[in-house]
Amino acid sequence: MQLSILIPVFNEETLVCELLAKVADLRLDDRLSKEIIIVDDGSSDGTFPRIERFIAQRGDPSIRLLAHPANRGKGAAVRTAMSEARGDILIIQDADLEYDPQDINVIVRPILDGHASVVYGSRILMEKALGRSGIFGLITGKHPHSYVLAYLGGVAITRWTNFLCGSRLTDEPTCYKCFHREVLTDLEIECDDFSWEPEITVKILRKGHSIAEVPISYHPRRREDGKKIRWTDGVKALHTIWKYRAD
Repeated sequence: MQLSILIPVFNEETLVCELLAKVADLRLDDRLSKEIIIVDDGSSDGTFPRIERFIAQRGDPSIRLLAHPANRGKGAAVRTAMSEARGDILIIQDADLEYDPQDINVIVRPILDGHASVVYGSRILMEKALGRSGIFGLITGKHPHSYVLAYLGGVAITRWTNFLCGSRLTDEPTCYKCFHREVLTDLEIECDDFSWEPEITVKILRKGHSIAEVPISYHPRRREDGKKIRWTDGVKALHTIWKYRAD
């Protein structure tokens, strides 16, 4: 089987090559081969030429770079990557270092073993297990370095999804969303921005698929380090869940 690792990128010149090296060097389960599809979403810094140099130095034909001439949003970049993916299994990887590519093997395994067709990596499950914030961490699952509003927004989005869709997710807004290709058949992503995430979650649940979760590590960064998501994206996500819950 083949795994397609889809990497949307926007203005990540300082981190993208380090992330790409981790993904390229990742040793997968022996049952899997790998392709890496990078979509530069109209970066205005040095991201695109740095990726070009990285690919040229690697000389690996399994790494492909696509580009949008202007910034269109993460959802649009993911849609472009999915349209080019050849793998039996697809997983999203952010271009920063908040998520560790070593967790990809853990996320993919339930699909490989035939136990699930969709798997999300849950930061909440890991933080609860580790209790990184003391007694309150065991209750909330909040990473001690993550923004309080970002954490609360993620909780609200997850609980709103569960309420409207009858699911039992712990971390809907996670980057690590992994799908067997058959799940994506006849499933169209319409949202161009971060709202693509709740959109695809709701559509998958409405098709009758369950979503498994596995614990993953998480290393949140600050706005001054390039974190892009804002509180307004959380509001849009809540509206998106409502919009697609009965379409």
